[in-house]
Amino acid sequence: MAGHTDNSIVIDAPLDLVWDMTNDLAGWPGLFSEYAAVEILEDTTGEQGREITFRLTMHPDEDGNVWSWVSKRVPDPRRRQVRAHRVETGPFEYMNIYWEYKPEGDGVRMRWVQDFHMKDTAPVSDDGMTEHLNRNTAVQMQLIKRKVEEAAARAKTAAGR
Repeated sequence: MAGHTDNSIVIDAPLDLVWDMTNDLAGWPGLFSEYAAVEILEDTTGEQGREITFRLTMHPDEDGNVWSWVSKRVPDPRRRQVRAHRVETGPFEYMNIYWEYKPEGDGVRMRWVQDFHMKDTAPVSDDGMTEHLNRNTAVQMQLIKRKVEEAAARAKTAAGR
Protein backbone atom coordinates (compact mmCIF):
# COMPACT_ATOMS: atom_id res chain seq x y z
CA MET A 1 0.00 0.00 0.00
CA ALA A 2 1.14 3.58 -0.59
CA GLY A 3 -0.04 7.10 0.10
CA HIS A 4 -1.09 9.57 -2.56
CA THR A 5 -2.31 13.17 -2.48
CA ASP A 6 -3.32 15.44 -5.36
CA ASN A 7 -4.14 19.05 -4.45
CA SER A 8 -4.39 22.25 -6.46
CA ILE A 9 -5.36 25.89 -6.16
CA VAL A 10 -5.86 28.73 -8.63
CA ILE A 11 -3.71 31.76 -7.91
CA ASP A 12 -4.82 35.06 -9.49
CA ALA A 13 -1.36 36.20 -10.58
CA PRO A 14 0.88 36.03 -13.64
CA LEU A 15 2.48 32.65 -14.35
CA ASP A 16 6.04 33.99 -14.11
CA LEU A 17 5.37 35.48 -10.67
CA VAL A 18 3.76 32.30 -9.34
CA TRP A 19 6.64 30.21 -10.71
CA ASP A 20 9.34 32.54 -9.40
CA MET A 21 7.93 32.94 -5.90
CA THR A 22 7.13 29.27 -5.35
CA ASN A 23 10.50 28.10 -6.72
CA ASP A 24 12.62 30.56 -4.72
CA LEU A 25 13.72 28.04 -2.10
CA ALA A 26 15.54 30.65 -0.02
CA GLY A 27 12.21 32.48 0.28
CA TRP A 28 10.20 29.47 1.46
CA PRO A 29 10.34 30.37 5.18
CA GLY A 30 8.46 33.55 4.28
CA LEU A 31 6.06 31.78 1.92
CA PHE A 32 5.16 28.65 3.94
CA SER A 33 4.14 28.89 7.59
CA GLU A 34 5.71 25.52 8.50
CA TYR A 35 9.32 26.07 7.40
CA ALA A 36 11.78 27.76 9.72
CA ALA A 37 14.83 27.46 7.43
CA VAL A 38 16.05 26.32 4.04
CA GLU A 39 19.71 25.55 3.41
CA ILE A 40 20.82 25.08 -0.19
CA LEU A 41 23.41 22.27 -0.10
CA GLU A 42 24.06 21.95 -3.84
CA ASP A 43 22.76 23.72 -6.95
CA THR A 44 24.04 22.12 -10.14
CA THR A 45 23.10 21.45 -13.72
CA GLY A 46 23.03 17.73 -14.47
CA GLU A 47 21.53 15.33 -16.98
CA GLN A 48 18.02 16.18 -15.80
CA GLY A 49 18.71 19.93 -15.94
CA ARG A 50 19.07 22.05 -12.83
CA GLU A 51 19.15 20.01 -9.64
CA ILE A 52 18.92 21.60 -6.21
CA THR A 53 19.68 19.62 -3.06
CA PHE A 54 18.50 21.40 0.07
CA ARG A 55 17.70 20.93 3.74
CA LEU A 56 14.29 21.97 5.03
CA THR A 57 13.82 22.59 8.74
CA MET A 58 10.37 23.00 10.20
CA HIS A 59 9.27 25.08 13.15
CA PRO A 60 8.99 22.99 16.34
CA ASP A 61 5.80 20.94 16.54
CA GLU A 62 3.43 20.94 19.54
CA ASP A 63 5.75 18.49 21.32
CA GLY A 64 8.84 20.63 20.67
CA ASN A 65 10.23 18.30 17.98
CA VAL A 66 12.09 19.99 15.12
CA TRP A 67 11.84 17.99 11.91
CA SER A 68 14.44 18.39 9.18
CA TRP A 69 15.29 16.50 6.00
CA VAL A 70 17.21 16.77 2.74
CA SER A 71 15.38 16.82 -0.60
CA LYS A 72 16.40 17.09 -4.23
CA ARG A 73 14.37 19.29 -6.58
CA VAL A 74 14.52 19.35 -10.39
CA PRO A 75 12.62 22.34 -11.82
CA ASP A 76 11.67 22.42 -15.51
CA PRO A 77 10.84 26.08 -16.26
CA ARG A 78 9.97 25.35 -19.91
CA ARG A 79 7.31 22.79 -18.98
CA ARG A 80 6.42 24.59 -15.72
CA GLN A 81 6.90 21.39 -13.74
CA VAL A 82 9.03 20.35 -10.79
CA ARG A 83 9.95 16.85 -9.65
CA ALA A 84 11.34 16.35 -6.17
CA HIS A 85 12.09 13.56 -3.73
CA ARG A 86 13.38 13.21 -0.21
CA VAL A 87 17.02 12.16 -0.02
CA GLU A 88 16.82 11.79 3.77
CA THR A 89 13.51 9.99 4.05
CA GLY A 90 12.99 10.03 7.83
CA PRO A 91 9.72 8.18 8.59
CA PHE A 92 9.02 7.71 4.87
CA GLU A 93 10.12 4.68 2.87
CA TYR A 94 10.01 7.18 -0.02
CA MET A 95 8.45 10.57 -0.78
CA ASN A 96 8.12 11.86 -4.35
CA ILE A 97 6.54 15.21 -5.17
CA TYR A 98 5.39 16.61 -8.50
CA TRP A 99 4.43 20.27 -8.97
CA GLU A 100 2.80 21.67 -12.10
CA TYR A 101 1.65 25.12 -13.10
CA LYS A 102 -1.03 25.66 -15.77
CA PRO A 103 -2.67 28.88 -16.89
CA GLU A 104 -6.34 28.96 -15.92
CA GLY A 105 -8.57 31.96 -16.52
CA ASP A 106 -6.64 35.04 -15.41
CA GLY A 107 -4.47 33.02 -13.07
CA VAL A 108 -2.49 29.85 -12.62
CA ARG A 109 -3.52 26.44 -11.31
CA MET A 110 -0.70 25.23 -9.07
CA ARG A 111 -0.90 21.48 -8.41
CA TRP A 112 1.06 19.31 -5.99
CA VAL A 113 1.02 15.51 -6.22
CA GLN A 114 2.71 13.52 -3.44
CA ASP A 115 3.38 9.78 -3.64
CA PHE A 116 4.87 8.11 -0.59
CA HIS A 117 5.00 5.11 1.66
CA MET A 118 5.57 5.24 5.40
CA LYS A 119 8.11 2.95 7.08
CA ASP A 120 6.73 0.24 9.34
CA THR A 121 8.38 2.06 12.27
CA ALA A 122 6.73 5.41 11.42
CA PRO A 123 4.35 6.86 14.02
CA VAL A 124 1.61 7.14 11.37
CA SER A 125 0.25 4.94 8.56
CA ASP A 126 -0.02 5.83 4.87
CA ASP A 127 -3.70 6.68 5.42
CA GLY A 128 -2.90 8.85 8.44
CA MET A 129 -0.17 10.72 6.54
CA THR A 130 -2.48 11.16 3.55
CA GLU A 131 -5.06 12.81 5.81
CA HIS A 132 -2.40 15.00 7.43
CA LEU A 133 -0.90 16.09 4.10
CA ASN A 134 -4.30 16.86 2.56
CA ARG A 135 -5.21 19.05 5.57
CA ASN A 136 -1.83 20.81 5.71
CA THR A 137 -1.51 21.26 1.94
CA ALA A 138 -4.85 23.12 1.85
CA VAL A 139 -3.58 25.49 4.58
CA GLN A 140 -0.22 26.08 2.87
CA MET A 141 -1.78 26.57 -0.58
CA GLN A 142 -4.21 29.18 0.77
CA LEU A 143 -1.31 31.01 2.44
CA ILE A 144 0.79 30.90 -0.74
CA LYS A 145 -2.19 32.08 -2.81
CA ARG A 146 -2.66 35.09 -0.53
CA LYS A 147 1.03 36.02 -0.51
CA VAL A 148 1.52 35.65 -4.27
CA GLU A 149 -1.69 37.56 -5.04
CA GLU A 150 -0.57 40.35 -2.67
CA ALA A 151 2.78 40.52 -4.49
CA ALA A 152 0.94 40.65 -7.84
CA ALA A 153 -1.25 43.51 -6.59
CA ARG A 154 1.81 45.44 -5.36
CA ALA A 155 3.56 44.95 -8.72
CA LYS A 156 0.45 46.09 -10.59
CA THR A 157 0.17 49.19 -8.39
CA ALA A 158 3.87 49.99 -8.83
CA ALA A 159 3.57 49.60 -12.60
CA GLY A 160 0.63 52.01 -12.63
CA ARG A 161 2.60 54.81 -10.97
